[in-house]
Amino acid sequence: MSGKKKQGIILASASPRRKQLMKMAGLKFTVVPADIPEIIPDGLPAEKESVYLAGIKAGYILSENPNDLIVGADTTVICEGRVLGKPRDKAEAKEMLRFLSGKVHEVYTGVAIVSEEVNEAFTSVTKVEFYELTDEEIDWYVSTGEPMDKAGAYGIQGFGCRLVKRIEGDYFTVMGLPVAEVARRIEKIRKDAE
Repeated sequence: MSGKKKQGIILASASPRRKQLMKMAGLKFTVVPADIPEIIPDGLPAEKESVYLAGIKAGYILSENPNDLIVGADTTVICEGRVLGKPRDKAEAKEMLRFLSGKVHEVYTGVAIVSEEVNEAFTSVTKVEFYELTDEEIDWYVSTGEPMDKAGAYGIQGFGCRLVKRIEGDYFTVMGLPVAEVARRIEKIRKDAE
């Protein structure tokens, strides 16, 4: 890659949390959300959904920006084999939180880092245990509006921190991007290309 202009980094996500994490890691990047339907192929195991969608998003943005390095990400919450996406309404958010109450669930964040020369994909998994939640706690939390755009109907970095008893794994995976691993992989990709 010597003599060539250094690739720009594009984050293929509209998530303000992912943008915040990339900035925290000192990465210079632009945001180009992949506004495409999230369709999961029949028979794909739940644990592979997030990395599949991350790859689709990154590939879509790469097709429009072939000279750049694209970072795509997607997060899936799974509890007792059930995939919990973003709630459609407040009633569904309350139902999800009741289901997660007092249990351990897994948060899978899939990441794809792609360019014309590179195609890396990985999944980071963190276990999260919730406290037993009362109906009053659930009603209050849903009334904040925070659960509505988040997989599993909670955000660990906001008011949702009050629901979490403990975690095992990368905190930032639960926020939506295992940012230390992403930054290290990007650095390695850039070094290898020199």
